[in-house]
Amino acid sequence: MSSAPNPAENRLTPADAQPLLEVRNLRVHFPTRQGLFGQQRGAIRAVDGVSFQVRPGETFGLVGESGCGKSTTARAILGLAPATGGEIWLDGQRIDGLSDRQMRPMRRVVQMVFQDPFSSLNPRMTVGRIIREPMKLFGLHRPEHRKLEVLRLMDLVGLNPRFLNRYPHEFSGGQRQRIGIARALAAEPRLIVCDEPVSALDVSIQAQVINLLMDLKDELGLAYVFIAHDLSVVRHISDRIGVMYLGRIVEQAPADALYRNPRHPYTQALLSAIPVPDPELESRRERIMLTGEIPSPETEYRGCPFASRCPVAEVRCLEVVPALEGDEHQAACLLVDEP
Repeated sequence: MSSAPNPAENRLTPADAQPLLEVRNLRVHFPTRQGLFGQQRGAIRAVDGVSFQVRPGETFGLVGESGCGKSTTARAILGLAPATGGEIWLDGQRIDGLSDRQMRPMRRVVQMVFQDPFSSLNPRMTVGRIIREPMKLFGLHRPEHRKLEVLRLMDLVGLNPRFLNRYPHEFSGGQRQRIGIARALAAEPRLIVCDEPVSALDVSIQAQVINLLMDLKDELGLAYVFIAHDLSVVRHISDRIGVMYLGRIVEQAPADALYRNPRHPYTQALLSAIPVPDPELESRRERIMLTGEIPSPETEYRGCPFASRCPVAEVRCLEVVPALEGDEHQAACLLVDEP
């Protein structure tokens, strides 16, 4: 029987420890074609040079507007979307470009919790079978012990073990997401990629699921890549946050530093949109309104892709592509260090 993971082995390590996940200049481009013979006429740059690290026991939040490339980044990490450039390293092994067969053992290290819990669960399987399936695929636990492990996981995520033989349609949205989390835990991973895991849930249920993920992180020593479009959602769960815009990370910092002192104009605009639970303060607070349309990911820009919507952009912003610079707190903006 496979032994349960030891939480002490996965605790947050010093800053100089080897990253559990390292994404280096990742690019995911989808060709666009036209004509009778489907000749390529360009490419949609869904992810265009993304780099970040996740250390054992750490939560890295990835936020941005819909269509910025967050989910494509997640799918590339799992090998579900082909990387067209860059590198992905998981637990010291490079995994981009691996075949499905080669990737299979790595999927024990990293699992995924999807945005829509209903569409990601097989409607013909009972809850018990859904959670037991990863154990069978990876050869975890003896067959006669798997039911007990399923019951333990259901209890761990807050599901009544008596629901073992029910089907997904018999559960609420929050309960289905707990089933998805239990299924991910069944593989005994060290990293879980959460792709907007609470965006389809009611606000009160969102808090419950986020608290559950935080408890599991502490109890099992898990690391997360937590993807969301709302900065207020990732505030309480993330150790570090990367802000994406048009396929690129424009700001990356420890969570406290990002909320206390956002450097990039796009991050400032996102934070200004978060309501303050005080009517008087909310009425006096200045909102940063972005005008114009989001540029097309098909277009390759000479300068900063945010320049056409930026309230403080200068002429040079249209000519120079800003690099993501800084130590702990990085920002891709030419004006970041100016008064």
